[in-house]
This record gives sequence, structure tokens and C-alpha cells, in this order.
Amino acid sequence: MLNRIEITPSLKLQCLGFMVGSTFFAVGSFGPIASQIGSSAANVLFFIGSWGFTSAAFVQLQLSGPSRNERGALRAVWLAAATQFVGTILFNVSTGSAIYAESVIAQKDLVWAPDAEGSVLFLVSGAFALLALARVGRLWRPIDRDWLSNWVNMAGCVAFGVSAVAAVVTSSGGVENASLAAWTTCVGAVCFFVSSALVLPEAGSPAVAPEPAEETAG
Repeated sequence: MLNRIEITPSLKLQCLGFMVGSTFFAVGSFGPIASQIGSSAANVLFFIGSWGFTSAAFVQLQLSGPSRNERGALRAVWLAAATQFVGTILFNVSTGSAIYAESVIAQKDLVWAPDAEGSVLFLVSGAFALLALARVGRLWRPIDRDWLSNWVNMAGCVAFGVSAVAAVVTSSGGVENASLAAWTTCVGAVCFFVSSALVLPEAGSPAVAPEPAEETAG
């Protein structure tokens, strides 16, 4: 009989999941590589990477679960995780759709870029994360790993948002700015990788939420 394998949610697992997913996104959108492997392979990389994101987001949601009924910073941490998780699911759908579109002659050369809905949820998630920092008086603390990680993450969310706008399909079947969409997707992926790498050394910590005792009034 096979032994049952149990995976315990942890900050380390969360960080590694985002880093793995980000790597697939970065490779698939990096111009010199993307031009060599073609749209089909790039879209497959995005699809695989999206599941790395979703797995990591699910771990993050589990870790922040006890905070969902709290108030202030802890509540904001859970809202950030929840909105991000939904956003990653939308990326699962859109990346899967991009692979399917390869069978459509008019769309066979299109490369996936962050969709508007998923990007908006990522931006909302990033805003909730910054709100959590503000609630504990850490909105400006450059030497703090968590502070830097959250702001780098927000930069990645903005980059994905720009990519979504640049990738709007025109009436002719093309996109507004394919080059900008690709590069901002790559920049966003790198930001998400760095954001997780910054807090990976803290993976031994049992909690990911800010300490409620530090919360400021407001």
C-alpha cells in the first residue's frame, strides 16, 4: 500500500510556488526566447506557470484563513490572498484558452498576455496588501523585507495591468502593442519572483500576517 503523502501549507511552499510560476511566465514572455520557441510553446509555458501561481495562491489563502473574520490589517491580508487566488484562476482559464486558440487559424500566432479581469484582481490584491502595511504603520519601511516584497509585488501587478491593456485585441484581429505586452508580462513575472524570493529566508516563520498588536488607529 502506498503511504499517504500530506503537504502542509507553509510560507516556503507559497514562495516556491510563486517563484516557479513566475519563472515559466518570464521565460515564455522574454523576447529572444519567445521568438525562438514560437507562440505555441510560449502559451504552454504560461499555462503551466499559471498553475504554479494558483497553487501558491491557494497556500497563501490557507495560511491567511484564520484572519478572514478579523478586522484591520489581518482582514486586509486575507482579502489580498482571496482576490489574488481568484485572479490566478482567471489566468488558468485565459492561458488554457490561448492554447485552444492555436487551433483557430486567425489566432494561431497570438501569444497569451495577462487578461483584464485577472489583472484587475491582482491590482486589488496588491492594494489590500499595502493596506495591511498601512494599518500596522509599515507603509514606509524600506529596510523591511515584507515592505519591499509587497511593493515589488505591486509593481508586478501594475506591469501585468499594462500588459493587459497593450494586449487588447483590435478589430483586425491583432493586438494594440504585442511587444509592450510581452515585455511588461516579463517584467511583472520577474517582480513576482523577486517579491517571493525576498521573504523566502523568513520561511521558518509560522505566520504571514502582520502582528495585530502593531496596528495603528484609523
